[in-house]
Amino acid sequence: MDGISSEAFVLGCSAIGAGLAVIAGIGPGVGQGIAAGYGASAVGRNPGARGSIMSTMLLGQAVAETTGLYGFVVALLLLFVKPLMP
Repeated sequence: MDGISSEAFVLGCSAIGAGLAVIAGIGPGVGQGIAAGYGASAVGRNPGARGSIMSTMLLGQAVAETTGLYGFVVALLLLFVKPLMP
């Protein structure tokens, strides 16, 4: 048995890296849930400020989502772009 080839090792490490990159989606999900909860609470306390509260909350959620999207793009690159082979 010769062991693992360098190509298989690189592909395996790419798959592990893609899995770790997708984990980056957990943070934005939790953050957006907290933001939506606080936004609903703020609208409940002051319904007159609904428009400004909602626009601020949605802007914050869009900014938070970029982290998850970057992780997703990195995962796609690791899985589908041919890695540099030694």
